[in-house]
Amino acid sequence: MEVTNQTTVTEFIFLGFPGIFYLRLTLFVMFLTVYLLSLMANTLIIFSVVMEPSLQMPMYIFLGNMSFLEIWYTTLTVPKLLATCLSRGVTISVSGCKAQYYFFFSMGATECILLAVMVYERYLAICNRLRYSLLMSIPVCLRFSAGSWIRGFISPLLPSILISHLNFCGPQKINHFFCDSDPIYKLSCSDTFLVEALSYTCSSVVILSSFLLTMSSYGHIAVTTIRMSSQEAWRKAFSTFASHLTVVTINYGTIIFAYVCPPAKYNFTIGKVVSMFYCVLTPLVNPLI
Repeated sequence: MEVTNQTTVTEFIFLGFPGIFYLRLTLFVMFLTVYLLSLMANTLIIFSVVMEPSLQMPMYIFLGNMSFLEIWYTTLTVPKLLATCLSRGVTISVSGCKAQYYFFFSMGATECILLAVMVYERYLAICNRLRYSLLMSIPVCLRFSAGSWIRGFISPLLPSILISHLNFCGPQKINHFFCDSDPIYKLSCSDTFLVEALSYTCSSVVILSSFLLTMSSYGHIAVTTIRMSSQEAWRKAFSTFASHLTVVTINYGTIIFAYVCPPAKYNFTIGKVVSMFYCVLTPLVNPLI
């Protein structure tokens, strides 16, 4: 009888982006600049909302929540991305990788739900102006905010528990810059069918349900905006509508491509490029818009 020795993997190695050192150094400077700008922009929004009484209203409270989320969302992945640009041997422990997976998808789910809530708030402000103060009071706003965080952190809990029980016996190289779902499944020597199916289902439900709620609110906003007789009111409503739609298009366009409509065979290069949009660029674009 043939005996096969399996060595339990205790850490993973991120491969990051290939290329000569000078190219990776250029990427490092670019990513670091975007990261620092994102931190400053989101911190400024939080500081403004907290310190300025006139901004302590539902729209800006939601923006403050989103900015707080973006700071942690980028900090969870970008430091490792920067490290892979300077070194080819960046490691993370298996337990740290599983934790990163959970928090990454928790914050991603929270962002989707918060975006849907923010658009709903704009729907009430534009389409139900007379009842807005009743339907979206500060206590209601705070409940919506808390509910978004709670639902976001519950959504990936079951897949994360299943991933925590996966075994890894080698290889230990992750062809990515963070612990994304598909690269983890590829490295496991356990049966991943159940966790893959559950993870895909949870991601699809959260992303598509929040996307449909967002589009439904946008539909009502568009109809109300078109019916406005005042040119000034139409201009203000359209300005808000267009800026929100830009954020939603960038965010949902990338995550639907990555987690709802995955290719039959996962392409690591495309996966890393798409990941850059929602890990690095979107957190900077959101506060600017």
